[in-house]
Amino acid sequence: MARYLTRNRLRRIYKWGGFPVSHDRKLKTDEYDSLHISLEDLPRTTVITNGQYILIEGVDDDHPYVAKVTKLIESDKKKKALVQWFARVGEVPPNKLKLLGREPHPQEIFYYEGPTCEDEIDVESILNTVQVHQSTLSYWMATPTTPRTPRHATPSIPSRSLPARQPGSALEEARARLHVSSVPESLPCREQEFQDIYNFVESKVMDGTGGCMYISGVPGTGKTATVHEVIRSLQRASDADDVPAFNFIEINGMKMTDPHQAYVQILQKLTGQKATPDHAAALLEKRFSHAGPKKESTVLLVDELDLLWTRKQNVMYNLFDWPTRRHGRLVVLTIANTMDLPERIMINRVASRLGLTRMSFQPYSFKQLQQIIMSRLNKVKAFEEDALQLVSRKVAALSGDARRCLDICRRATEICEHTSLDPGAPGLVGMSHVMQALDEMFSSAYVTAIRCASVQEQLFLRSVLMEFRRLGLEEATFQQVLVQHQALCRVEGLQPPSVSEALAACQRLGACRLLLLEPSRLGVLQRVRLNVSQDDVLYALKAE
Repeated sequence: MARYLTRNRLRRIYKWGGFPVSHDRKLKTDEYDSLHISLEDLPRTTVITNGQYILIEGVDDDHPYVAKVTKLIESDKKKKALVQWFARVGEVPPNKLKLLGREPHPQEIFYYEGPTCEDEIDVESILNTVQVHQSTLSYWMATPTTPRTPRHATPSIPSRSLPARQPGSALEEARARLHVSSVPESLPCREQEFQDIYNFVESKVMDGTGGCMYISGVPGTGKTATVHEVIRSLQRASDADDVPAFNFIEINGMKMTDPHQAYVQILQKLTGQKATPDHAAALLEKRFSHAGPKKESTVLLVDELDLLWTRKQNVMYNLFDWPTRRHGRLVVLTIANTMDLPERIMINRVASRLGLTRMSFQPYSFKQLQQIIMSRLNKVKAFEEDALQLVSRKVAALSGDARRCLDICRRATEICEHTSLDPGAPGLVGMSHVMQALDEMFSSAYVTAIRCASVQEQLFLRSVLMEFRRLGLEEATFQQVLVQHQALCRVEGLQPPSVSEALAACQRLGACRLLLLEPSRLGVLQRVRLNVSQDDVLYALKAE
């Protein structure tokens, strides 16, 4: 964690010692033999010459970089230094330390040379000199290797660390396998998406560059699970030295009280530091804008991107702008539910930073849902074929959400067990069990409340859905929904309600907990959110 001093730091003054010793006409550079560093209002001066070891500004005050000066030059009136980088013990990967065959000294440093290592620095980043004893100097070379990229592979998921309790029957085993939190053996039907994301991230990490990819798709289509498996595959390749080491950070907009908390979480997961949002943003700006000797690539996964929206959109802008920096080495993968979110809510300067690398996860078809269920069951005979096909077709026609499909199948196994005449041998899940589970799933108290609501209340719910789709967000103000509501009434041939009438309908829906209303007296400016899934609202309104 960085030290926060209570007094102002003294400004360093950098001056050349003497006149240039040589001049390069081709490069238009002057070479000097020494650099003098002094502190403002203090008489002491530090002299740096070629061959000396120095400390250079790092991520924070407690972790400066170590390097050896090889040349001091001035180019375009800018003071520069060419250096040879060294790595501390804590900066060397554990698998590299094992190659020593001994326990390294805590103060030992290691020779570093990588394919993307910048050897030119500004002299203003030099902090001081440091003594290095040649007898304790060791060498470590980071050499690139040709990656063994998996081609046309089905992404796999790691097995459980602890074995699960053995099920007592086929239905119980099927219910455990169909649980959303259960770890499947593979992720079927997303092989192409897995390969595209893997190739994108791998190329950026190998080249030491940055980039952004926008991943969209309706809920339950495997976006986050596929990205997680890509990262796991890359981490295995990194452990085998097939790709360079990288840092992986994940943030979720749903887990933040304020979009600016994204800076705090990224900084804490990256460096372990805790800071205010403004200070964290400044530290991240510095990190991704300046070159570092041993800077590893960082892969950042931003889930629920739409919830990081602010009026000025500065959070989104920074997340998309940092990968474009020359020394950023940041790869950003963003996930949202809306395919055209950049065009809907992002201003031009933010959308331009996002770039054109996009991927859309299409809703699962009934055949894909059936394949997912069969792969989960893994030859466990618990369902009739017609029952599985009915579930797959019903869910595919409504939303294509694999999680909803798994929940319905699990409920059908419970119904089959409870209605069986012989508890020891309940038999297979049939059409009647699936139909009952579908009725329960789509006939909850919320669905019943929507069906029993008045015409204006149902139109108001439809207006909420329309406004959410227009904004690309899952939150809107009452005033925005009111515009949609009045337009919808005109299309239906009904008299548009007044503001007070629409507000009363909104309050009634809030009292039924179908909507979540902001607890304030803002009136038309209060924010509105759905307290039920959009699938339930669509199902209830379609039934009407």
